[in-house]
Amino acid sequence: MQQAGLFELHGLVAGVDEAGRGPLAGPVVAAAVILSPDRPIDGLADSKKLSAPRREQLADLIRRHALAWSVGWSDPAEIDDVNILGATMLAMHRAIELLPMLPDGVQVDGNRLPDLVFGSRRLEGEAIIGGDAKVPAISAASIIAKTTRDGIMAFLDRVHPEYGFGRHKGYGTRVHLECLQRHGPCAEHRNSFAPVRAAS
Repeated sequence: MQQAGLFELHGLVAGVDEAGRGPLAGPVVAAAVILSPDRPIDGLADSKKLSAPRREQLADLIRRHALAWSVGWSDPAEIDDVNILGATMLAMHRAIELLPMLPDGVQVDGNRLPDLVFGSRRLEGEAIIGGDAKVPAISAASIIAKTTRDGIMAFLDRVHPEYGFGRHKGYGTRVHLECLQRHGPCAEHRNSFAPVRAAS
């Protein structure tokens, strides 16, 4: 995997990605990761192309070997309030803000950037379509975001076992839609999403 972009020679660069834009329930989670050039991590890839055990294995390596990492999220009420795109941008901004060291620039998976003003500083930013398969730090962020969100959904499965969140992670599977029809939405559902509205 090649690290291409604006910031190779310009200080600390954080990769940023999110997980959970499409589901009907649960938060949208973003992660920011600054990798260490002295501690490379083999096997980084788009989290969607990795098995769950491999994601967990890599997430542990990232947490131990990265210079810095953090997560931020927006909950379902906030998603309903500002829409999923706005909530995703907020989650990304929060993840960057929560890094123990503010980077000089960020590379974000996708075609748009979150607000990159932090106090008196404005960070440089680059949006890279397919960045989670091209830039190691974005791949690392996608893995941290996905494993964090999966952990949240596993917890919510214990709180609301009637929906099967642990199996489908809140996505609109046939089983989830049947559960929605049977039980109606809970507080973890996104009421602004059409299948949830239809089940209310």
